[in-house]
Amino acid sequence: MISQAVGGWLTGALASALINGLLILLVQRLPLLTKAGWFHAWCLGTLLAASIGWRGWWAVVLYLALGSAVTKLGFAKKESLGIAEARGGRRGPENVWGSAATGALLALATLLPGAPKQLLLSGFVASFAAKLGDTFGSEIGKRWGRSTVSLSQWKPVPPGTDGAVSLEGTLASLAGSLLFSAVGWALKLIPAGQIPLITAVAFFACLIESLIGAELQPRVSWLSNEAVNGLLTVIAAGLAMVLLH
Repeated sequence: MISQAVGGWLTGALASALINGLLILLVQRLPLLTKAGWFHAWCLGTLLAASIGWRGWWAVVLYLALGSAVTKLGFAKKESLGIAEARGGRRGPENVWGSAATGALLALATLLPGAPKQLLLSGFVASFAAKLGDTFGSEIGKRWGRSTVSLSQWKPVPPGTDGAVSLEGTLASLAGSLLFSAVGWALKLIPAGQIPLITAVAFFACLIESLIGAELQPRVSWLSNEAVNGLLTVIAAGLAMVLLH
């Protein structure tokens, strides 16, 4: 029985690897990821399709598309101010896993015997809802935030400062969290009744991430932006699963 299950999973993983490879060959010229980023996206997509199916794969594709789109908004202005994303907004491997490591682990956990699959899927959606909310808040706040303050010290700081928030960026963060929660529902990863809770948890995690960026990141040498993003997704997924459980 176990050998049949393992054999079935390996067959599915091979099929998803081939399909993902073909799809990436078709779209790799789009200015979304670096060459290495596309390879790691292939690894992530293969893992997701082989664990929680193509609905999980679609969720992350939509996350990437929405995050890249909001990054490009007002990009020339952000570039002139020196606060634009590096590499023209293209994401590399560190960005892929900083955003998706938590979700990938939760997806793999659904394969364990007796795993609480719905709870894990809710954590999966919450992790990406928080990261999309963070991206919306950061990119819109940097470009259109009229008054940017440090969340921990509540004093004005330049746009793009780690841990800085603005009213515009905060509202955008809430919108991004809600948008991905709705994506999770549309793809039948979560029931509609979980949208408010996951949105709230994701938004709260974004605020905590701002505090971490303002207070801890300058003091802890190994706490890179990608590590902070990883903590953001862990906080969101963990809170969602605890509250739902």
